[in-house]
Amino acid sequence: MAAHRAIVIVGAGLAGAKAAQTLREEGFSGPVVLFGEESERPYERPPLSKGYLLGKDERDTVYVHPPQWYADHDVDLRLGTTVTAIDPAAHEVTLADGSTVGYAKLLLTTGSSPRLLPVLGADLGGVLYLRRLDDSDRIKETLASASRIAVIGAGWIGLETAAAARAAAVEVTVLETGELPLLRVLGREAAQIFADLHTDHGVDLRCGIQVAEITGDGGRANGVLLADGRRIEADAVIVGIGITPNTGIAEAAGLEIDNGVRVDAHLRSSHPEIYAAGDVANASHPLFGKHIRVEHWANALNQPQTAARAMLGRPASYDRVPYFFTDQYDLGMEYTGYVEPGGYDQVVFRGRTDTREFIAFWLSKDRVLAGMNVNVWDVTDPIRTLVTSGRTVDTKKLADSDVPLTDLASAVG
Repeated sequence: MAAHRAIVIVGAGLAGAKAAQTLREEGFSGPVVLFGEESERPYERPPLSKGYLLGKDERDTVYVHPPQWYADHDVDLRLGTTVTAIDPAAHEVTLADGSTVGYAKLLLTTGSSPRLLPVLGADLGGVLYLRRLDDSDRIKETLASASRIAVIGAGWIGLETAAAARAAAVEVTVLETGELPLLRVLGREAAQIFADLHTDHGVDLRCGIQVAEITGDGGRANGVLLADGRRIEADAVIVGIGITPNTGIAEAAGLEIDNGVRVDAHLRSSHPEIYAAGDVANASHPLFGKHIRVEHWANALNQPQTAARAMLGRPASYDRVPYFFTDQYDLGMEYTGYVEPGGYDQVVFRGRTDTREFIAFWLSKDRVLAGMNVNVWDVTDPIRTLVTSGRTVDTKKLADSDVPLTDLASAVG
């Protein structure tokens, strides 16, 4: 059956688009069908909270490919189309209109969705989340007219939107349940640097806070009521309290689910002809010897290449070290590596944290687990080498800016 020669990709974001691109680059000439729920062709998400939200990047720059690319490469891009079910036995997916499409191999790049704030008033107008391009448009419009906003959650999205609001001269109150922003991600030593960054730029940062209710007037949010009875006035509320993987159709189809779709290092799921990549994939990682799910741009960019090659029967294993970046005010940062909360025994700083030009290294038993370079550039490769080597390092040399990082990387490489 001709349709069953097809490779079907569910999820038309960066991961889905890159998978389709890799299939063609690897010489696959059969049908490729790419389903996307949104009406927008595949785009990248980092600009939505960074350059595009700030007004520095034009809308056209967020898209993965030019409009004609899909037709030119014979990719059947079906936008505004929801896949509602998978039938692994029949090798078919079912669409919202009841029709079915057959596949030889299926790739799930369904991504993730924002966690919804579970309090009274969370459904009021002016309560905003940031995940899609039109979300970024709404927040941009809000920042152009609001005088004060509240941001609930001091993770990466919360802090980046707070920085964009301050750039638009909007008063910002950030409300965070933890003791510090990014505490679970960075640990106390580095989290304090981001707390100071935002307070230095005029953000009213409040940690250890519980939100009780979003208050409103005429159907629109006008403030946040805290559990201790205090109220924060706001013209709009931006919620950034994390995301959850979109595993619904995979779970209903009987695939193994464990903090996402559980896949091996080839990105193959518990069903041998179904694969997953990007935010939704909890993948076995050869370097770390465990399954990890990474919610960052680099995974959506690179994992689909492995999945596409594996679907074509080629040798492919995903072993890249996790990487992400952020831009807030005058701070640019790259992070390379992987550390679970509490999974390190020391942090070594190289450079000056007071001027925010430094590299922080997370170590366990003198082995580098991750490195974060802040306003220091062209060091990702040696940091990656330090992480992947698994060898011990001289921590005094690691902290000494006069010792070239490339020398340390060469010593353990």
